[in-house]
Order: sequence, then structure tokens, then C-alpha cells
Amino acid sequence: MDLSNLRPAEGSKQSDNFRRGRGHGSGNGKTAGKGHKGQKARSGAPRPGFEGGQMPLYRRIPKRGFTNRNSKEIVAINLSALEVFDNDAVVSVDTLIEAGIVKNPRDGVKILGNGELSKKLTVQANAFSASAKEKIEALGGKAEVI
Repeated sequence: MDLSNLRPAEGSKQSDNFRRGRGHGSGNGKTAGKGHKGQKARSGAPRPGFEGGQMPLYRRIPKRGFTNRNSKEIVAINLSALEVFDNDAVVSVDTLIEAGIVKNPRDGVKILGNGELSKKLTVQANAFSASAKEKIEALGGKAEVI
């Protein structure tokens, strides 16, 4: 290996400003990669989704309702699911994932008060229902909002 043998890695060099239509010696002259004639060979070719005057698909399909872009997808877990943890354990979102209770935490995890809890736990989650917080603290545990 010496300076005369240096070259970039295979496939890493690809120019964005490749000049088309500059003679057949350039390897991309004459039709400049557009083929022969037709609407797509000319300037001002139609926009993506244009169907030649036919009503395009995005206008044929009925539109219903709307999606709130500010909504959060919260994963809800019942208190009964926390029974798998040992007494005095710290239960966080990471430990819930490790235990297989939560697969994808999405925008947050909320603990709901459904079911019974018999262990003193320190639970760290994004939100708690009032009944869940009450049941956790009744056993001497802590409900910490993260």
C-alpha cells in the first residue's frame, strides 16, 4: 500500500452534480438518460401522482376524520401486572421492558389501578391513575412520575 494505490471505498463516490446532456463522450449525452420522445422526455413533465387527467387516487378515496398531530400514544399497564417483581424492587420503564410486560413504550407508560398489589414497590412511570397511586402508597411504596 502506497500513495499511488490509494482510492476511495467501492461505491462511496457518487456525485450529486452529474452533468447530463454534454455530448456522447460524457457517457450521458444525446437524450441525457430520458429515452426517446414522450411526455417524460420533455421539460415540465407531470407531477408525481398525475394520472393524465383521470381523477387521481388520492382524490378518489374518501377522507374521514382527522389525526391530531399532538396526541401521545400512552401504554397502559394494570397494577396486577406488577406482581411479578420482588418486594422493595424499583420498577421503571426499562425493568418493565426486561420483564416482557411492555414491548414498545411508545410515548410513555401509565399505571392503572386495576387488580391488587401485595408488595411494596417503588414505581417510576410517566403517569399514574389516582387509584393506582393510592394502592401503591397504601402498601408503603412510592409512585414517582418521570
